[in-house]
Amino acid sequence: MSSITLKTRAGADAGSVDLADAVFGIEPNTAVMHQVVTAQLAARRAGTQSTKTRAEKRGGGAKPWKQKGTGRARQGSIRSPQWRGGGVALGPKPRSYAQKTPKKMVRLALRSALSDRAAEGNVIVIDGWQFDTPRTKDALAALDALGLSGRVLIVADRDDVNTWKSFANLGHVHVLTPGELNAYDVLVSDVVVFTTDTLPTEVAPAEHPQPDATAAPAEAPAEPEPAEEAPDDTTAAPADTAAVPDAAPASAEGAEDTAEADSGSAEGGEATAEGSAGGEKP
Repeated sequence: MSSITLKTRAGADAGSVDLADAVFGIEPNTAVMHQVVTAQLAARRAGTQSTKTRAEKRGGGAKPWKQKGTGRARQGSIRSPQWRGGGVALGPKPRSYAQKTPKKMVRLALRSALSDRAAEGNVIVIDGWQFDTPRTKDALAALDALGLSGRVLIVADRDDVNTWKSFANLGHVHVLTPGELNAYDVLVSDVVVFTTDTLPTEVAPAEHPQPDATAAPAEAPAEPEPAEEAPDDTTAAPADTAAVPDAAPASAEGAEDTAEADSGSAEGGEATAEGSAGGEKP
């Protein structure tokens, strides 16, 4: 972790401050910085340019002259692209120039840009601006005391209103909040000035805990006791099944009794018929 001198607004030394290696001490990735800056500049484009095609131009519905016999080239509309005042062929239309850039690439580009400025000694850290009132004259005096020239990028708190207003009228000074810090503004500036409150610090990514090989293995959870088995109803099935054949003979006996009763009724009917016949007169 590198260390630089902490400055005051008057240019005096106020101790030292450490710069995080993960932010100010990496090897700059030029390819990533180029891709991120290109995407950022492309996103700035409004994309509102527009031209009219021959279908969007007014007029030109009638054929200028007949197809043959005039000696001139055949024409179908005075709004064709080759005519003055005609439509534009393959002209620009409104579109978005935004490019999708991964968040990790954006963060890497910012850290690369800050590391490049830190390696050149163009990163300044002060204890605070501490302007009592917003005055451009005080802002110029502070820059002169710090020995800053060229394009200066100042990272200030959003609530530090006096600082924002003091540097607002200086064209070569650009003020940003820590959340607005980006690779393009860092690279386009000659010097980057932080305060102790806005200085980026190392933020380690969350890591998943790894199991300790030396630790004793965890005991396996106790197996649950088997539940009591419900009574099996299948054992009663043979008894019921066995009872079915016994019912068959009973039914057969009932059928025999019914048949005997029917035969007795028939015999009684025959006897009645014979008695009736005997009682008739000759």
